[in-house]
Amino acid sequence: MRKGRRKTFRPVQKEPEFRINRFIRVPAIRLVGDPDEMEAISAAAGKTVGPEVYDTRDVLRWADEMGLDLVEISPKAVPPVCKIIDYQKFLYNRKKKAKELKAKTVKTVIKEIRFGPNTDDHDFDFKVKHAKKFLEDNSKVKAYVQFRGRSIVFKERGELLLLKFIKALEEYGAVENLPKLEGRRMNVMVSPLKGKKKS
Repeated sequence: MRKGRRKTFRPVQKEPEFRINRFIRVPAIRLVGDPDEMEAISAAAGKTVGPEVYDTRDVLRWADEMGLDLVEISPKAVPPVCKIIDYQKFLYNRKKKAKELKAKTVKTVIKEIRFGPNTDDHDFDFKVKHAKKFLEDNSKVKAYVQFRGRSIVFKERGELLLLKFIKALEEYGAVENLPKLEGRRMNVMVSPLKGKKKS
């Protein structure tokens, strides 16, 4: 019985996110870098190198001598703009910056608190306590009075309730709008005070 030859699987080399080294197939590129980088490249090239257009093969040779990568940073430019840098470090710094930017983009959380036009004092105080906690946690609070059936005739009562609610939160939040009736709902929005920390 003939033995079958074992197949060796070679991983497919994926083209990087940015064209680097031999993936840069244009004949000429514009080389850029800060003064220190240009000084190091000049030492590898054996001549003074500035932010100018060079033959791609020459720049690839300089990058190879420095043990770094030629990275295409602006592919749509004519000719494409490249830098001689450590590609892995370049990717790491990009990810780090993107992560920092994401962390700075704070999502606004809106917490809802529902009242009825006949909410009693105990229930009101309980809901105000919750609203204070939400504002301390930097969330917005949307409070509304829901009118059902004939209770719409008590809209003045609902307005007074929401004004009392705003007054109870004045040390914790700033009101964005006065009570406003939308359909069968009267709303107010309260934003947390900037710089207000948990006590």
